[in-house]
Amino acid sequence: MIKPTSSPRPLDGVTVVSLEHAIAAPFCTRQLADLGARVIKIERPGVGDFARAYDTRTEGLASHFVWTNRSKESLTLDVKKPGADAILDALLDKADVLVQNLAPGAAARMGLSFGKLHERYPKLIVCDISGYGEGGPYEQKKAYDLLIQSEGGFLSVTGGPGEDELAKAGCSIADISAGMYAYSGILSALLLRGKTGLGSRVDVSMLECLVEWMGYPLYYAYDGATPPPRAGASHSTIYPYGPFPASEGETVMLGLQNEREWALFCEHVLEAPQLLSDSRFDSNAKRSANRSELRAIIVDEFSRLGTEEVVARLDAAPIANAKVNSMHDVWKHPQLQARGRWTEVASPSGALPALLPPASNSGFSARMDAIPALGQHSDSILSELGYSQTEISTLKNDGVV
Repeated sequence: MIKPTSSPRPLDGVTVVSLEHAIAAPFCTRQLADLGARVIKIERPGVGDFARAYDTRTEGLASHFVWTNRSKESLTLDVKKPGADAILDALLDKADVLVQNLAPGAAARMGLSFGKLHERYPKLIVCDISGYGEGGPYEQKKAYDLLIQSEGGFLSVTGGPGEDELAKAGCSIADISAGMYAYSGILSALLLRGKTGLGSRVDVSMLECLVEWMGYPLYYAYDGATPPPRAGASHSTIYPYGPFPASEGETVMLGLQNEREWALFCEHVLEAPQLLSDSRFDSNAKRSANRSELRAIIVDEFSRLGTEEVVARLDAAPIANAKVNSMHDVWKHPQLQARGRWTEVASPSGALPALLPPASNSGFSARMDAIPALGQHSDSILSELGYSQTEISTLKNDGVV
């Protein structure tokens, strides 16, 4: 499909001001920028979003920052300095959305609560992202991704079966879930404003976002029932579903979802149709309960075959399967290459590869602009607000910007 390059984007003309750091808020606002929104990222002078300093793995830039901050404008502003409030007021007067994930209560202390802002800017949408949400005994508690994974129960069902085999997700899923719900919440608030003419508040709690994602294990453990066991890379309650060793030291990931697939697996992959009448394995619940015995049968058959032969049998059956790819494998994944999912964005270190946003739309092409240097747009934004070059120089000398 050929995508248009000059068609209007859904959020063209929408201005977002963001007091953001780390991942949750920046991931949210980057996705708004993908849809055409102008995102003005407010950062501390001289330091910036602390995610800029997480590492230097991407041509000297931090991997997290590169991922979540393209297509934004960086304005340095010390919000605690005299004169900063006038700049922030001028920005909000022209903005459609304010996003913040400051420390609990910090935005309210700065006069940026929805209640106060709504009086002055009735059309402004305010999105507050926090660890635990407003109110309740955890309101002031610090929250980082791993801690929310723990509080939300994710760690209790992730990792190996041993007491010392807890495992966190390999990416920041609590932050990512909060960023996704903030993003969709802001889109819904923009739609609502189109009907009412008024802005509204989007209140996003990292804990609530991750617990929403935990719906299956929560209901599985309903009313005091035994929770799903930790099963490593295997599925905790469906079997066979997970990694199996083949010859040559490689691993094949496969998954069966129903009895029809179990029959195909026995007949065409294991070439052992007699297993269909084995009472240990004639339902998913029994296969899961007797997974040790079934695993031994599968591993024994796979050990006689090369990895390519195992995959060929699975594909022919057909049974869902996958490779266990490394990050290096994913960079060159043939499906992403064939679908043209990689492009480039500019950055302070030069052009960098970037994955096009998921959910491609036939009516417009995603915005894929540069990753900003710290304070790169301060002068132009302040000039746009009516500040003279002399006033801008004074603000810089005073450490305001």
